[in-house]
Amino acid sequence: MTVEAPDRVVEFPALKEAQAALDEKRKSLKSIFDEAGPEYDMTKVKSIQGDTQAKVDFIRQLNEEIDERKAKVDELLVIARAAGAAKDAEQTESGHKDASAEERPERKAGRRPFGELLMAAEAIKSYRPGSGVGPVSRLDVDLKALFQTGAGWDPEDVRTGRVEMYPTRPAPHVIDAFPQTTTAMSTVLYMEETVFNNTAAEVAEGGQFPEAQLKLEERSSEVRKIPVFLPVTDEQFEDEARARAYVENRLPFMLRQRVDAQLLTGNGTAPNLRGVENVSGIQSQALGADPIPDALYKVMRQIRDDGFAEPSHVFIRPSVWERVQLLRTADGVYIWGHPSMPGPRTIWGVPVVETTAVTATRAVVGDFTNFSEVAVRRGIDVQISNSHGSFFIEGKLAVRADVRLAVIFYRPKAFGIVTGL
Repeated sequence: MTVEAPDRVVEFPALKEAQAALDEKRKSLKSIFDEAGPEYDMTKVKSIQGDTQAKVDFIRQLNEEIDERKAKVDELLVIARAAGAAKDAEQTESGHKDASAEERPERKAGRRPFGELLMAAEAIKSYRPGSGVGPVSRLDVDLKALFQTGAGWDPEDVRTGRVEMYPTRPAPHVIDAFPQTTTAMSTVLYMEETVFNNTAAEVAEGGQFPEAQLKLEERSSEVRKIPVFLPVTDEQFEDEARARAYVENRLPFMLRQRVDAQLLTGNGTAPNLRGVENVSGIQSQALGADPIPDALYKVMRQIRDDGFAEPSHVFIRPSVWERVQLLRTADGVYIWGHPSMPGPRTIWGVPVVETTAVTATRAVVGDFTNFSEVAVRRGIDVQISNSHGSFFIEGKLAVRADVRLAVIFYRPKAFGIVTGL
């Protein structure tokens, strides 16, 4: 295996051997899980002897060996890079010394005190009183011996350019589950079939046809505006080239973050959107004494039985999902997958979205793919002006962003919540 140093490729046999050993261990772990299948059925694993616990212990030990070998590879990588850098630095320094020797043949190895250099200089030795200006000598003086950073000129530091963002809920996250359309209206109107009385039945010859009943009602969802603005000085945008792009990216992020929360928890009172948790007629299942997976399955069953829909997403808090992820059997085997095997988060086959936008004591389940919609009246619009208040004479700018949209849940029974988490 080779490692690229700053200016060269360094051969490193020990690193190659360590990487090969790590790859071999990873291949062994993969083959075990291939045997177990997607359900992690340890009874299918024939390459390991013993019961389920023995096989899990073997997997855990193998995973620890992988971690150890990975640490060894990382350690050798650091050494390889350092060695490469050292060789390059050695060559560079050698080149500098050769060039210096050619230009200044009188230079000797090591540093000498300034007084000794001065008295040994040709200018001092050859000077004769009354002779006027004597010969000129160049002294090799180490400045740091006389002018240190602690008491002199501190070197200039330049920022790396990275801006570490404030830790906050990522976005978009929730809206990805909603189909998105556009609308030219201020209110989205649609018809909902509220009565479906199917009386179709067999009758004898000459018998009366049974009378069916259908009823439609108009439903509406108002387009709402979600805005935000930020005051910025003229100088900030003029003096820092990236400041404008930073602001124009963060404001839309704020909007998307707010939209995520509204889609789940909006109360529907103007000017709020109505989130799924507050839609009238959705399914509801209390946790009670049930484990969380059981309660989630029961609300999914209601959605299938009563809403005739197939759940597409589960929205749940990370702190609640943690309780599911850490569930174990009596003999200590993780039910929702081994910790060494991260992958798509699902429960009962339904994708799980971890988000703090959902109410802390609830989980939201539903067929968002088929029975929800985000209708966008106007996408995110960013504008900059100094016409706000006294900003013109204060040298300030108002940067604003807003979006207009409506959210529709066409079939309330296709959605549900688990309460009491």
